[in-house]
Amino acid sequence: MRILVHEFASGGGLSDQPVPATLRREGRAMLTALIADLVAMGRHQIVTTTDARFPLAVPPGVEVRTLSVRADERTSQLDRLIADAAAAWIVAPETGGCLEDLAARVESQGTTLIGSDAAAVGMASDKAGLAQCLAAASVDHPTTRVFATGTDSAHWNAAAQEIGFPVVVKPSRGAGCDGVRLARDRFALRHGVAAAEQAGGGRALLLQNFVEGVPASVSLLVDHRRAIALAVNNQSLRISQCFDYHGGTTPLEHPLVPDAMDVAVRTCEALGGLRGYVGVDVVLTDTEAVVIEVNPRLTTAYLGVRCAIESNVAQLVLDACVGILPQSVSPSKRIRFTSAGDIVSSELVRQQTR
Repeated sequence: MRILVHEFASGGGLSDQPVPATLRREGRAMLTALIADLVAMGRHQIVTTTDARFPLAVPPGVEVRTLSVRADERTSQLDRLIADAAAAWIVAPETGGCLEDLAARVESQGTTLIGSDAAAVGMASDKAGLAQCLAAASVDHPTTRVFATGTDSAHWNAAAQEIGFPVVVKPSRGAGCDGVRLARDRFALRHGVAAAEQAGGGRALLLQNFVEGVPASVSLLVDHRRAIALAVNNQSLRISQCFDYHGGTTPLEHPLVPDAMDVAVRTCEALGGLRGYVGVDVVLTDTEAVVIEVNPRLTTAYLGVRCAIESNVAQLVLDACVGILPQSVSPSKRIRFTSAGDIVSSELVRQQTR
């Protein structure tokens, strides 16, 4: 099967613009790892895209197409690559509806999409709507207020006082830590709102209470209806006014790991329509697992999960997309990894997390 792998940030989607270093670094690491896993299956013809500024080293036999710096030519190139492929695996940020739009382009060509369809991506990416969905499913989630861009600061201040500082401001459609700010007072809130507005592209913004605890993510396989957790991953976050992600450790050792798996599975099943690999961000407090947001795509945690699990995770994702989920999957190694894909340490798991 001919599979197109398109990683938006480092793969030419922004070839006419500056690319933020974090997006480029994490995107290139995920792309390299994913291609290696697909090639290891020995059954597929892989074609991928790149940006001329970021040379890409790939295994023999992988086709690499450099996308144009001209937007019209780039669109035509990508559409032809999608049409020529039997399946397309898209890795892109949710910011500005990017991932949703690319998924819709694949669907419009009649090419098989490896991952969630555009409708499911749109639903999972809508952080404002997520709060209502999780409340209906009795899943713990931060207290959330939704504001239009340009809302007067008095309304922000009143809501922050009601929720209680510290608070988090973020775009309603975003990826990673882009535009996410922590505010401990009104002065920081004003600057946080400005940063979130700049990153949000005119879309709604969210105000949430800051949940203290261990930041983590759950990597899952979803078959459109059912979900199974692969691993719970510690997130290495540096938090000041900004949130900076540097990698993590998988699997996480914590007494609430089973709770994290449970709420992540329930979240995916409550949203419905998700398929393939999904990441659910959570915070583990002293007593509960609180769901923060859902990433309907490959996440940076894949870099650790693929090394911690003996099975080829890319193959597991392909299987999930056609409705086949494993009965259970457990990490056999504990992996500490960076957001650039470097494996810092590896050891055998002495005690399974479930």
